[in-house]
Amino acid sequence: MTLTAPIALPVPGRFGAGSGHASRGWSVAVGSICEIGGRVDPELTNLIASVADGDQAAFASLYDGLAPTIYGVVLRVLRDGAQAEEVTQEVFVEIWKQATRFDAERGSVRPWAVTIAHRRAVDRVRSEQSHRERQVNVGAAAVEHPSSPEEDAVEAEDRQRARAAMATLPAAQREALELAFYDGLTHVQISEQLGVALGTVKTRIRDGLIRLRTSMGGSS
Repeated sequence: MTLTAPIALPVPGRFGAGSGHASRGWSVAVGSICEIGGRVDPELTNLIASVADGDQAAFASLYDGLAPTIYGVVLRVLRDGAQAEEVTQEVFVEIWKQATRFDAERGSVRPWAVTIAHRRAVDRVRSEQSHRERQVNVGAAAVEHPSSPEEDAVEAEDRQRARAAMATLPAAQREALELAFYDGLTHVQISEQLGVALGTVKTRIRDGLIRLRTSMGGSS
């Protein structure tokens, strides 16, 4: 999933600084997550204050200073380089958005960022587990309760009615619904793919579903 950041963030583990420095390898620190970045770094404190004021150059420097640590924490939880890269990007988007909430009196920047990273990584693990469990449950239900020919015929008729009803929708609503139900994209992913606001996507899907229910004889 691609998220919007104030600058074009390099891919962790493949590129160096946010300013476009040559690629360099990053090592993952050894030790507990709580120990990572325990020291107070005045430079990072100054940078996060500038980021809170919307300074994009400061954000690029903050990325340079924190990215190896963040990527290491996330990779340790996920154990998958591709997912760790994606979640690291999400972490920095959150840091950009939450910079105004950082309180230097309650701790230093690096442990604060590590906490965000660890939470994001754990959330990703839980999401993946939930997705796998849903797939297993659906598969098990299909095996335990195979459909009859009559049920297959009804299902086929319902699909045909749904396709016919979809064809009557305005193009924008139909596109949003197809991306959601046929491609399995989330509202956020649809927003990014279409280049429209998230609220617009939700409205299109809601209005499209209302039209579909009406067309297929349901209540609105």
